[in-house]
Amino acid sequence: MSQTTRVSAPKGFTPARVATLIVVAIGFALVSSSGFYTDLLWFEQLGFSSVLFTQLWAKVAMFAIGALTMGIVVGVAIWLAFKTRPIYARTADDRDPFGQYRELLNQLRKVVLIGIPGILAVLAGMAAASRWEQALLFVNGVPTPEDDAQFNLDVSFYLFQLPFLTSAVAFISTALFFAAIVSALVHLVNGGIKFRGRDSSMTRAARIQVGITAALFLVSQGASLWLDQYSTLTSPSGLYTGATFADVNATIPGLQILAGIAALVAVLFLVAAFVGRWKLPLIGTALMIVSSLILGSLYPWLVQNFQVVPNERTLEAPFIQRNIEATIKAYGLENIESIEYDAKTTATQGALRKDAETTANIRIIDPYLVSPSFRQLEQIKQYYGFADHLDVSRYSIDGKTQDTVLAVRELNQSGLGDSQSWYNNVVVYTHGYGLVAAYGNQGSVDGQPVFLQASIPSEGALGKFEPRIYFGENSPPYSIVGATDAGKPRELDYPGGADGAEQTYTTFEGNGGPKLNNLLARVAYALKFQSEQILLSDAITDSSQILYDRNPIDRIAAVAPYLTLDSDTYPAVVDGRVVWIVDGYTTSNQYPYSRSESFDDAIADSSGEYTTGNPDINYIRNSVKATVDAYDGSVKLYAWDDKDPILQTWQKVYPGTLRPVSEMSGALMSQVRYPADMFKVQRLILGQYHVQDAGSFYSQQDAWMTPNDPVSDTKLEQPPYFLTMKVPGTKAPAYSVYSTFIPRSTGESSRNVLTGYLVANSDAGSK
Repeated sequence: MSQTTRVSAPKGFTPARVATLIVVAIGFALVSSSGFYTDLLWFEQLGFSSVLFTQLWAKVAMFAIGALTMGIVVGVAIWLAFKTRPIYARTADDRDPFGQYRELLNQLRKVVLIGIPGILAVLAGMAAASRWEQALLFVNGVPTPEDDAQFNLDVSFYLFQLPFLTSAVAFISTALFFAAIVSALVHLVNGGIKFRGRDSSMTRAARIQVGITAALFLVSQGASLWLDQYSTLTSPSGLYTGATFADVNATIPGLQILAGIAALVAVLFLVAAFVGRWKLPLIGTALMIVSSLILGSLYPWLVQNFQVVPNERTLEAPFIQRNIEATIKAYGLENIESIEYDAKTTATQGALRKDAETTANIRIIDPYLVSPSFRQLEQIKQYYGFADHLDVSRYSIDGKTQDTVLAVRELNQSGLGDSQSWYNNVVVYTHGYGLVAAYGNQGSVDGQPVFLQASIPSEGALGKFEPRIYFGENSPPYSIVGATDAGKPRELDYPGGADGAEQTYTTFEGNGGPKLNNLLARVAYALKFQSEQILLSDAITDSSQILYDRNPIDRIAAVAPYLTLDSDTYPAVVDGRVVWIVDGYTTSNQYPYSRSESFDDAIADSSGEYTTGNPDINYIRNSVKATVDAYDGSVKLYAWDDKDPILQTWQKVYPGTLRPVSEMSGALMSQVRYPADMFKVQRLILGQYHVQDAGSFYSQQDAWMTPNDPVSDTKLEQPPYFLTMKVPGTKAPAYSVYSTFIPRSTGESSRNVLTGYLVANSDAGSK
């Protein structure tokens, strides 16, 4: 008689549950990988895939280094603690409070050996990966032509090496701290360390491990203290940034002495680890704590309050002078020319004749107020729109430079009203049309702008150019273009057309976005934009391209992540195309002795054109001029200041991504200008640093500020003003940016008395 045995699957692993887990795992992997896949397609289409892979490998490498370092340090510490633990007979000992946990710990030994280092390794790897930029700068940093005034070190040490070294030392200290804590706990539970009053004891193995770990930790603390002395050169002290008299004569020597004490105490711990006498290292530790209080806090306080304060103007003068000189260099103000201007209030006959060219170009059209007029006269349809604040530029018309106020007619899908649908928003209404420009110095009899470029189709003095605006500041989140409907275009080009047509259609013919020519791409973008229509719609063919991340600033920020971008992006007609021009800055907050300022606060004014989230800076260069083609979204980066050490370093990190200035066309060169945000930062600095004598700077009697905008309710400063003008000391008018200064004051005591004005030549090619 036969017997059949049936083996049932565990309840937790039924086929249905296994299938569900598999589906969930596949879905999670698909969603996770789709983001990287779409990024890869986007960067490859733009020609900047090297940027994506450089960042990826840098993050992976830093994660691996951080995870391995933490995992090995902590893992080896735990392994040694287990390996060298004392072997006890299983007898009860009422005096051993950890006896009941010892067996449990040994049962979980593999979990502890793998789990704790593993968890800490992942966390450490994530922390290290976030420092990938510091690591790249450290490895690729180039020297500068300047040395700091205190230690006579190359400024590149502060820009590229010090931030990474500080982070690396802090990371190693953290790893050693965790290693010491975890290994000590293992020794404590296993009886290698016993606390029983006078009967406290420690096995030789535990003593050696604890002593060596403590010595290494103290060495790392000594290194941290030694690096801290260099950080005093970028620390704010109220009136100025940099090491003060008290820092140089008390704080810095104190940090050097403390670093030496830490190294000495580390040696004492190392000796105690093998000799077994803890008295000297414990006394040394107490001495180090007391010394840190005296040398790190008390002595600098005594020097500051009893030596500096009574004689501050005299004692701080050399260090204020260091700050003045460093700040002028760091903000690119060495070539500022100061001209005394003798203003005359009595008019004489013919006085305006010498300034006829300047007065003829006085702008009467305000780009911050005229947008409603542009909308009323040139919006054409409700699905078009203009920015609230328009842009200014200049063009050569009939052989003369003409200041203009201009705006791009962008798509505004909210104007479609009830006509909005996925098909209309994504496939049909895909782009804006044309650029509208008005004379800056003319107005009609009824006060309206006088246009030199207008209408649909676009016509005027700027000549023929590609008018379609697929990439702009207010473009839709994404559009799918490039396909036809049975050979007929389906993208609305503009209202009206030939032979009385109500609408004219077009098909995008550029290379503006990744192609949707395979199922994988369509699935990835359906997940990215959470739209099943990308998978299901028959409007998408192998010729379709998907356009997204269309704001010029977003595109440049992605391909040049090291740049701080100017908030005032402006359009221009260049070589038959509409391009967006963006100024890019390399910045730092590590330039020794230079004044530190908030970039966001410095550029905030009544124009409303400013960004938030930028770090404080004490160094800035307009190192890059960038363009984004309004039709196909192509990005070009030009190395405008190729002498900038930060830009040179990033060029080593991302080789081949920057073009030389020599590749800029004459038409593009004629449209670049002095960057607005840099001008705002420099005028803020010059409000104090136009005074370059330490004594006068200390008194702050001649500090300036920019006046608030009188026509704005925001109580913010006046924005800079672009126009063609002739300034004192020049022979001919030039396209310039300028701003005014009044005496610095607060509250009701402020006086709107003109004390100076700042002008920068913004003509083509003027750096």
